[in-house]
Amino acid sequence: MAKVVIASLNRKPRTGRHALKVVVKRVRDPEGQLKTVRTLDADSQSFGEDLRFVFGKNVAKARRDNKKATGVTDLVPAKN
Repeated sequence: MAKVVIASLNRKPRTGRHALKVVVKRVRDPEGQLKTVRTLDADSQSFGEDLRFVFGKNVAKARRDNKKATGVTDLVPAKN
């Protein structure tokens, strides 16, 4: 089944906080699972903001995964 998307092709470029130069792609890993890959433009004027955005997304995903596995978002290993 095809997904129909209706949008204007003449929309204005994003400015301000939403003008990130991050390209998001969904690719398959060798096992066939979908993975999200975020690519930064190293020559971008907003490289620091872009890096912070991607880092925040990675931390959020790690916390979600930890919550599923252990029941808590941040787990400090016990000392032996």
